[in-house]
Amino acid sequence: MLEILSLPFMQRALLAALLTGLLAPTIGTYVVQRRLSLLGDGLGHVAIAGVGLAFITAQSPLPVAVVVCVLGAVLIEALRQHGQTSGDVGLAILFYGGLATGVLLSGAAGAGTGTLSQYLFGSLTTVTTEDLVGILILGTVVMVPAIGLAPQLFAVCHDEEFARVTGLPVRFYNYLIVVLAALTVALSMRTVGLLLVSALMVVPVAAAQHLVRGFTATMAAAMAIGVVAAVGGAVGSYGLDLAPGALIVIVSIVVFAISWPVGTLLRRGRTMADHEHAEH
Repeated sequence: MLEILSLPFMQRALLAALLTGLLAPTIGTYVVQRRLSLLGDGLGHVAIAGVGLAFITAQSPLPVAVVVCVLGAVLIEALRQHGQTSGDVGLAILFYGGLATGVLLSGAAGAGTGTLSQYLFGSLTTVTTEDLVGILILGTVVMVPAIGLAPQLFAVCHDEEFARVTGLPVRFYNYLIVVLAALTVALSMRTVGLLLVSALMVVPVAAAQHLVRGFTATMAAAMAIGVVAAVGGAVGSYGLDLAPGALIVIVSIVVFAISWPVGTLLRRGRTMADHEHAEH
């Protein structure tokens, strides 16, 4: 472990993994609550179009992917709110249109498949200091409202009609959630990759739901699981010489598999404790 920490590129990789492991499950908690678990996939495919556009215009991929991804998120939410298309159809358009556009633009720009795959599946060990600064800035932009507005965002995700009756600006918060998801997807492209980031948004949340009760506890547990999966996958990829993005996702799935029986035992324990408390 000390050897890993002494290498500058691994220091950057671990810090990027840590930030992504915190961010993705945080926003994923809202996405899962809204039953839009595939939103991350759709936005990931839109961000691929952004990467292709960056290649063909000779721009830095991260800011271009952020702009394109946010525009795509706003568009799909606008379509959903105005009832012009179902969520599933909108996501399908994001899936295939974004992916096809990104591949076409990348090919037209002369970018090889190896270059594009760094963004599709992540390339932690090539994260630069500039990438890290961008991730840190965007991560702060995402985390501040995600944590600071947690009660309001949860209310909108849990029951839109009730939130509207209580006077919350439901439309604004809906747009905010998808924009935060778009930012999270875009900044995760160098860590887990655009095709895998949705797993890091959803799987830790699903595992946390097995282990704890309540929205706040679920978010905190999901963030902890996300950090364990991201950092563990990054360290394991160095030692085993494996793709870090894929290993991060596999680690999170393993944690999910473990959480299932553990969660069952915890629920039984809580039930027994509740019965004993009721008897006394």
